[in-house]
Amino acid sequence: MSRRMPPRPGTRAAAAPGVVRIIGGRWRGTRLPVADVAGLRPTSDRVRETLFNWLMPALPGARVLDLFAGSGALGLEALSRGASSAVLVERDRGAAAALRANVARLGAQARVVEADALQWLGSADAAGAGPVDIVFVDPPFSAGLWDAVLRALPPLMAPDAWLYVESPAGSEPAPPPGWHLHRELRTSQARAALYRGRGAGGADTLGEANPAP
Repeated sequence: MSRRMPPRPGTRAAAAPGVVRIIGGRWRGTRLPVADVAGLRPTSDRVRETLFNWLMPALPGARVLDLFAGSGALGLEALSRGASSAVLVERDRGAAAALRANVARLGAQARVVEADALQWLGSADAAGAGPVDIVFVDPPFSAGLWDAVLRALPPLMAPDAWLYVESPAGSEPAPPPGWHLHRELRTSQARAALYRGRGAGGADTLGEANPAP
């Protein structure tokens, strides 16, 4: 999953990093090209490693939805670590083409959807994709899409699903009703938060809801 962050005042936007690597699992070390899209930046290695440490017990057999997929680093990482299937939604044509190439190269059980994520969430195709067990939400930081996306997600999610939300530092988008904070990590640029559905019946197999170190 990737984010498009506006440059700071008085600075030039950094170039796309070129590649990211899958951190763990059967495809560990695999390089994923990052499409040359202005402002496209993958979720940092530190955040991804922490997130997948949190999710480790939930990954085997999970059905995954990666909205705003970008390089596919989150969705493909989940598959590498045991998820059973993934839907990768990406609006940019070049990024979607790179995702398809990576899916084919890896033989991944993933479907790439080239579409605007918010419009897709309201479609019949999205309705047929659920219920999903893990959802990654990392929209372009400058687009302000969190509220609309998080309102649209619940019909696609299993009652005990896990929901990852990445947003700018200092922001806290409200999760859908019934989802509670499990863990969060804050960096100088971003807040990474993992939520759990109330359908889990209060059980929390991944630990207590405390900030990560």
